[in-house]
Amino acid sequence: MNPIGRFLSTLFLFLVFPSCLSIDIIAPNHSIKDGDVLVSSGQSYELGFFGSGIDSTRRYVGIWYRKVSERTVVWVANRDNPINSTSGVLAINKQGNLVIYENNRSSVPVWSTNVPASISMTNCTAQLLDSGNLVLVQRDSKGVLWQSFDHGTDTLLAGMKLGLDLKIGLNRSLSSWKSKDDPGTGTILYGIDPSGFPQLFLYKGQTRWWRGGPWTGLRWSGVPEMTPTYIFNVTFVNSVDEVSIFYTMSNPSIISRMVVNESGIVQRLSWNDRDQQWIGIWSAPKEPCDTYGQCGPNSNCDPYQANDFICKCLPGFEPKSPQEWYLRDGSGGCVRKPNVSTCRSGEGFVKVARVKVPDTSMARANTSSRLKECEQECLRNCSCTAYASADERGLGCLRWYGDLVDTRTFSDVGQEIYIRVDRAELVSAKYEKSGPLANKGKQAILIVSVGVTLFLIIFLVCWLVKKRREARDRTRRNEFPLSLTSTSNCWRDLPIKEFEKGTSSSDLPLFDLSVIAAATNNFSGANKLGEGGFGSVYKGLLHDGKEIAVKRLAKYSGQGINEFRTEVELIAKLQHRNLVRILGCCIQGREKMLIYEYLPNKSLDSFIFNEPRRSQLDWSTRYNIICGIARGILYLHQDSRLRIIHRDLKASNVLLDASMNPKISDFGMARIFGVDQIEANTNRVVGT
Repeated sequence: MNPIGRFLSTLFLFLVFPSCLSIDIIAPNHSIKDGDVLVSSGQSYELGFFGSGIDSTRRYVGIWYRKVSERTVVWVANRDNPINSTSGVLAINKQGNLVIYENNRSSVPVWSTNVPASISMTNCTAQLLDSGNLVLVQRDSKGVLWQSFDHGTDTLLAGMKLGLDLKIGLNRSLSSWKSKDDPGTGTILYGIDPSGFPQLFLYKGQTRWWRGGPWTGLRWSGVPEMTPTYIFNVTFVNSVDEVSIFYTMSNPSIISRMVVNESGIVQRLSWNDRDQQWIGIWSAPKEPCDTYGQCGPNSNCDPYQANDFICKCLPGFEPKSPQEWYLRDGSGGCVRKPNVSTCRSGEGFVKVARVKVPDTSMARANTSSRLKECEQECLRNCSCTAYASADERGLGCLRWYGDLVDTRTFSDVGQEIYIRVDRAELVSAKYEKSGPLANKGKQAILIVSVGVTLFLIIFLVCWLVKKRREARDRTRRNEFPLSLTSTSNCWRDLPIKEFEKGTSSSDLPLFDLSVIAAATNNFSGANKLGEGGFGSVYKGLLHDGKEIAVKRLAKYSGQGINEFRTEVELIAKLQHRNLVRILGCCIQGREKMLIYEYLPNKSLDSFIFNEPRRSQLDWSTRYNIICGIARGILYLHQDSRLRIIHRDLKASNVLLDASMNPKISDFGMARIFGVDQIEANTNRVVGT
C-alpha cells in the first residue's frame, strides 16, 4: 500500500473507530497540552496538567487517581519548575526524551527525563500504565528507558520500589511536598539507609526523625503493626546489586497509598468508596518513643511505664546526667557504670525483650550464623556491646560495637536483644530472675508475708475504688450530667471517621489526656494558636494525620464546670454549617479541654485588625462572612431545637475555614431560652 493509502486508512480508522486508538500512549509527533489527559488502560490513573492551591496559574504535570472523587496527585514531573501559564506541552523530543515545554517545542524544556542514550524520537513512546507508572519505552526492543516509579515524589504505590539499585547508583526515595498547596521538594525524606544493616528512615532535613529499623524477616523492627494478616504483601531485597522494598495488594480492588506529608509523618491511607474519603490505616511517628534517639544512647524508651519516666537505662548502664534524668530529660542518655570490667572478667549478657533493636548503621551482620554462634562471637570481642538475631525467626546475627541508640519497647511484639554486662550485673540479673529463696524457712516466711501484704493491698484498693466510684457518680450527677464514651482504651483502633458523622450529647467521645498531649507536642508554644480569658487554644495532629484545635481551660480560669458543661452540651446538640463542630472533650483531674475541628484561617479578627491580611477580604468574601454569621445566629435564635443566646459574639469568636466560611465558636457564656420566652434576667455580667 502506498503512503497516501496508509494515511487515508489511518484517517478512516480515526474518524469511524476512535475508540480503537490508545489513550494511554504519547507517540512521536504527538503531545499532551494543558487540558488534555492521558488515561491508563484500566481507567485507574490519569496524567495531565494541574494547578495547585489558590494560585492555579502555577501549572504542573502530574499523575492522579481517576476513580477517586477527591483529586489525589501521586506523582509530579516538574515539581520544582512550575509553568506560569496554561500553554504547557508534554511531548517526546528529537533525542527521544519525554520533555515539558512552557510554550512550544522550540523553547528550552522546563523538565526532561534526561535519558543519556541517543535514541531517535521515532523509536520512543511514553505510556501510562494501570499501576500508575509512566514509562518511556524503546519501541523495537520494548525496553524501558525511564520510568516515574524510579523518581517518586511523596507517594509510594503498589509495585513501586523504595531503596537502592547499586548497579546503576539509583536511590529511590520519597520527599514531601513543601506545603499542602506546593508540590515542590520538601524537607521530609523517606528512604532506606544501606549502612551497616539496611534500615528504613524518615528524615527532617539532614536529621533522623523516625527509624523503622532493620528488616526482621517478617516486618520492619520498628513497625509492629505489620502482622502476618497484613493486607499487603511486602517483599524485601538485600543483595549485592539491590537493597529495596516494595509491596503488592492482597486485594487489588483496594485503593491504597503510602504518603510522606510536610508535617514529618509517613502515612498508610486507603480510599473508602462509601464515605468518599481517605482513611488512615497506619502512621509514624505517633508518640514520643517513636522520635529517633528520644532517650539518648544506651537507654530504652518504654511508653508503657505508667506515671513514670519513659526513659530507662539498659542493663549495665546509668544516667549520664542524674540531674537531667531527675528532671525527665533523657536526651543525654546513659553511660557504662564506673569501675566495672566487661572484658574477660566473667561478664555475660542480659536479655531485653519486646524491643525495636538499636540503630544498625554501625552494626555488623551475618545472615547465616545462629544465635549461639552470635553470642560466642560477641563474647570474644571486648568491644561488642550487644547482639541479636537478624531475623526474628532465629536466623542471622547482628552485633553492635559502641553506643546503642534508639531502642524502644513494644507492648506485645518485638525482638530480643542481649546486652553485655559485667559479672556483678549478671549475678544481680540472675538473682532477680530466680529470687533469694535459699531455704524452705525463708520461702515459707516470704510466702506468708507476700500473702498478707497482697490481702491488705487488695482490700485497700477495693475500698479506694468503691469510694472513688461513689464520688465520681456524685460528681457526674451534680455537676456534669453528660453521658460520655471513653476512648482511652481503644484509641489506637478507633477510626477517625466515627468522629466525622457528628456528635450528640448522649455519646460524645472523651479523649485521653495522653493522646491530646502527644497530638499537641505536649502543649508546646509552637502549637499555640491563641489565648483567651478562659485558657489557651492549641493546634494538634492526631496519629492518623487529622488536624484538631484543642481549647485547654486554665486550671484557675473563670470558666468553671457550669460554663464547660454549657459549651459541651450546646455544641454537641447544635449542628449547622456556620457553627464550629466539636469532636470530643477531655476531663482528667483539673484538666478540662474541648477538641474542635481545626480551621486553618483562624479567627475573623486576625484579618480585620491585620493590615496585610485585611486585603484578602474583598467585598464578596466580606458579604459571604456576614451572611454566614447571620445564618448561624438565626439558627441559634429560631431554627435549632434549643433557643440560644450566644452573649459573647465578637470577631475573635468567629472562625474561618479554608474556604473563608465563618463558623461561630465559644459557647461558654451562652444562655438557653424557652420556646416562648423573649427575655430573661441574669446574676452575672458577661459578654463583650
